[in-house]
Amino acid sequence: MKAVRNIWFLLLLSFATVANANLVIEITQGRDDALPIAVVPFTVENGAQMPEDVAQIISDDLKRSGLFKPVPRGDLLSWPTGHKDAIWRDFRVMKTEYVVTGRVEPLENSRYRIHFELLDVNAESSLLAWNFVSSNVELRPTAHSIADEVFQQLTGIRGAFNTRILYVTVDRSDKRYPYRLQYADADGHRVRTLVRSYEPIMSPSWSPDATQVAYVSFEGNGLPKVYVHNIKTGDRRVVSEYAGINGAPAWSPDGKQLALTLSKDGAPNIYTLNLVTGQLQQRTSSRFIETEPRWMADGQSLIYTSSRSGGPQIYQLDLRSGDSKRLSFNGPYNARPDITPDGRHLIYVHRKSGRFNIGVQDLVRDTFNVLTTSGMDESPSVAPNGTMVIYGTQQRGTGVLEAISIDGRVKVKLPSAKGEVREPAWSPFL
Repeated sequence: MKAVRNIWFLLLLSFATVANANLVIEITQGRDDALPIAVVPFTVENGAQMPEDVAQIISDDLKRSGLFKPVPRGDLLSWPTGHKDAIWRDFRVMKTEYVVTGRVEPLENSRYRIHFELLDVNAESSLLAWNFVSSNVELRPTAHSIADEVFQQLTGIRGAFNTRILYVTVDRSDKRYPYRLQYADADGHRVRTLVRSYEPIMSPSWSPDATQVAYVSFEGNGLPKVYVHNIKTGDRRVVSEYAGINGAPAWSPDGKQLALTLSKDGAPNIYTLNLVTGQLQQRTSSRFIETEPRWMADGQSLIYTSSRSGGPQIYQLDLRSGDSKRLSFNGPYNARPDITPDGRHLIYVHRKSGRFNIGVQDLVRDTFNVLTTSGMDESPSVAPNGTMVIYGTQQRGTGVLEAISIDGRVKVKLPSAKGEVREPAWSPFL
């Protein structure tokens, strides 16, 4: 039994090799009822050359959501800059209900004022109009923010285009620092490296304000330690280095605590660590494996994986009473949980007939659906607006990231241009 338990835990911690490269977005499955929308190229005053095509970024974001079908630029009959010069019949001919227009005004010191409008073709009016001032290097985030505004106006759901993805990579050709912790914008651009190490890095997790990350690193003496890393300053510190396992850190909603897995007193159990006072509190006391904690939005409970029922299943722990209840009953193996921000949909790795896929359980309707089909899926992480799940999988023996909508109707592939990538963590709203 002990050998089986150790093997299962090692499987939970395992990850494939990867290389440092940009992620490439490939939409592999969309909705048949995607809404046609026109994103007109933005007019740039004074003929200035822009380092980024803001309208193209907006169009790509909306297309990647699967809910919108942008009209190809070559099919546009006219290029208005706003509602005042819009030729409405041009868009009715294309059966396009909404149009995004904009203009860019260059300012001093490599800054720009970007004005955009969302037009309603049927009403022949402006639904939304905003001005953004952006620096040269922040044009992509500004474009993502505009896409977020359009998405929310038309769907009623907050957009998550201006967010980030944290992940682990390995480049074995780099003999000195093969392991890397990296993050990129949600569209795979602007890749940045936080940590390079000779030893493995795993289990990355965002703080709720997206300014810090926690992760496990084996650097130094080759033993697992939990680090907290400030993204802006680069400062980092070890917060847990007990004997045995130090793993699976997860931030509390207020950013003051980490839930984590420790085996300092024997079997792996769930603990919470106060990052302000340093106080450590044991939350489960079991001879089985208790691991992979995630906080519920209210900060009063955790979901986690436990082997107490004979195989990995998902449980919920009430931090006030200390009571746990089992949540998953769909087959003998369910692990690596995450939860949508509204607490309704439980996401986890589900095994059936030796195949590992991502499943979603509706805790309100008590239904369960398998979202993916590759059989080698792992490490799900939910977008902050609860609409998409990013996860690791295999493509022709190579680790890639994919994202799928909660309803399974939209699927996006994010392979690295070179090598492999694993263990994604979707950031909170920035």
